[in-house]
Amino acid sequence: MVSYLRDEKERGFLDGQFLIAMPGLQDGNFARSVIYICAHSPAGAMGFIINRHQPVSFLDVLDHLDMLDDDNEASKGIDLRGFPVLMGGPVETGRGFVLHSDDYSGESSIPVTDDVCLTATLDIIRAISQGKGPRRATMMLGYAGWGPGQLEVEIANNGWLNCPSCQDLIYDPNVDTKYERALALLGITPEALSTEAGHA
Repeated sequence: MVSYLRDEKERGFLDGQFLIAMPGLQDGNFARSVIYICAHSPAGAMGFIINRHQPVSFLDVLDHLDMLDDDNEASKGIDLRGFPVLMGGPVETGRGFVLHSDDYSGESSIPVTDDVCLTATLDIIRAISQGKGPRRATMMLGYAGWGPGQLEVEIANNGWLNCPSCQDLIYDPNVDTKYERALALLGITPEALSTEAGHA
């Protein structure tokens, strides 16, 4: 996964963008998905699905990591039950990743854009549980990855639309309408999409 991530001077043209699945994309992992792309280069691409529920909660994650204690929620007044945990993709589904605002930086935090960072270590989980984490964040289990040239082919084959991302959509725990809201960023509705690419 780390090999996808490059120095900010080498950002790919899809870095920090949304991919929105077209109706013709029937892959069960990606149908009606909205993906935030964190890295795109000749080596491939990686990102996170931001509109899929995860059947575990943040409290479940803390419990699994043996980080759940009385200090977590009661003393800090944070609603850890409402902290979003999403199904980030089909790769490394047991691994946690946190997309977050740039007001938190751990040793392994990597800037995706000027405003969004990615951290994949336990320090940010602990910080969030103690009320010392970033102002805005969402956690994903797993990620989506593409090999060299694979994503470009899928886009050329009318599998995806892409557009600039919106931070409100990244962090919003209400995932059920993110697909429609992402399309609205392009000024279109799901009904307006065609499964066939247009040719002039």
